[in-house]
Amino acid sequence: MKKFKYKAVNLYGKKFSGTFLAENEQDLREQLAIQNLYLVSAKTTGDRTPNAFFSVSGKVGVAEMSAFCRQFAIMLSSGTAITDALDILSGQDFSKYFCKTLSLVCADVKSGLLLSEALSKHKRIFPDILRSMVRVGEVSGSLDAVMSSVADYFEADSKLKATVKSAMAYPAVLILMAIGIVLLLVLFVIPTFMDTFSSIDVQMPKITVALYSFSRWVSSYWEFIVVAIVAVAAAWILFLKTKRGRYAWDKCKFHMPFIGKIIKYNISARFCRAFSLLVSGGMDIVDALDETALALGNAYAAKLLNKVSADVRQGKTLTAALQKYKIFPSILVQMVSVGERTGEIDIVTGKSTSFFETQAQRSVSSFTNILQPVILIFIGVAVCFLFYAVYSPMLQIINTL
Repeated sequence: MKKFKYKAVNLYGKKFSGTFLAENEQDLREQLAIQNLYLVSAKTTGDRTPNAFFSVSGKVGVAEMSAFCRQFAIMLSSGTAITDALDILSGQDFSKYFCKTLSLVCADVKSGLLLSEALSKHKRIFPDILRSMVRVGEVSGSLDAVMSSVADYFEADSKLKATVKSAMAYPAVLILMAIGIVLLLVLFVIPTFMDTFSSIDVQMPKITVALYSFSRWVSSYWEFIVVAIVAVAAAWILFLKTKRGRYAWDKCKFHMPFIGKIIKYNISARFCRAFSLLVSGGMDIVDALDETALALGNAYAAKLLNKVSADVRQGKTLTAALQKYKIFPSILVQMVSVGERTGEIDIVTGKSTSFFETQAQRSVSSFTNILQPVILIFIGVAVCFLFYAVYSPMLQIINTL
């Protein structure tokens, strides 16, 4: 079977276009004729995920994915068929990149694939947690409720990310301001003063001479410095895109002072939300652990959680396995222990989500409260150092006179 992209008209001359699976063009013509459509043109097309190069962001954002899940759930709960819902959503106000992908998913479902199978063809776009929950919904027959829960998951995750970004915005501005002040003084202020001092027979302090030499070096080789910075940044980005690089960086962040605490509370909130969602949907605990590992957003923590899953598969309790690898705060392990004893681990972890989200937000606030005065002190020290280097020759001139 081949996938054709076709254009057709009906008896009244109205134009239609879409995709259709057929053996050949003649078969396509016959299949359309059954629907009172007459083929105008057709060409074969692939079913791969469209190239993200020309999209705005190169990927589908959390907000867009959340809106898709919410609208899809509403349509399914109102009795709309899956194919009709996908067809409608592919024409909604999403990015062209996402709409194209939804069209491909819709065509695959029309050809007989399950929705989870169709989504699995586009793993770059549809997150693992979404594909896992769709499988659960198909097996349990409650796809509409599952999609609504997934929409809640994406909305809560997006809210937490937005809170963290908002809290880190002010320190980032302070850091940029500090860099800008130092560059302004080094590149413009210091050379101006030194040109004036050079015409006066006065011995410059060593600190002033060193700073002036540094200023001249930066002014002479700024193009090479910029190229070097860009090259290092590009190399770092490429390194992080490799599995080994991402794992090493995630492990480093996990064990950092202050940052590590934020990471642990963040992945704890994600674990509780995703694990509760999967288990309450009917997924086995071991399978839920494997799927949840993909949703943590930290390669190092995901590897440890996979080890937890392997231990549980061999007969250990989830509490004992979590205690062994120390991925999450001890309070979460205690909550999991309560859930195992009562047989309501999905309810316990689900109710724990808001607690860890709050702790993550508080950790971010504490970190920024510490970081802001540190940056301000750095700016003050840098400005005082530069001020002393510039004005100490002037004081010597005054004393000489």
